[in-house]
Amino acid sequence: MDIRRAAFRLFNEQGYSNTTVDQIAKAADVSPRTFYRYFGVKEAVLLSDDQIGPIVEAFIDAPRDLPPVAAYRHAVAAVFGAFTEEEREDAIVGQRMMYAIPEARGLIYAEYVRLIDLIADALQRRSEEPVDAVERRVIAGAIVGVLIAESHNTPLPEDVLLRGLDVLAAKLK
Repeated sequence: MDIRRAAFRLFNEQGYSNTTVDQIAKAADVSPRTFYRYFGVKEAVLLSDDQIGPIVEAFIDAPRDLPPVAAYRHAVAAVFGAFTEEEREDAIVGQRMMYAIPEARGLIYAEYVRLIDLIADALQRRSEEPVDAVERRVIAGAIVGVLIAESHNTPLPEDVLLRGLDVLAAKLK
């Protein structure tokens, strides 16, 4: 997205704290109002929602015979594997900045909690029988726990994330 690339360029040139939303909007040739429509706060430009939605959808659509962790692993591999080089680079740049900028840390936590909710809901959609809400949240939390453990300060950790999900799946047997 042009807004994200403009923001990344300005953050690199001026520093995160010295860059305003108005400057980002001007560099991206959009209004500040448009910026806020896409990103509620300046920190949100660092997040790549290009990953969460498609991974959750691929998780829901994964083969029904796959247990939850294997289905999530399948989804991650499918989405990361389909990235173009430009999408991959944007995700890496955004994640590097997100881990380096203290103001973004609270946003990371909020995204992890949101992802737990999305996975818990997806678990219900994947099942033909009702699944206990607590069980779904625990499974979702375990999956996101692997994501946290493997991705902290490591942008787009595809290989280690997939390995971590393999470890979780093996330990849940």
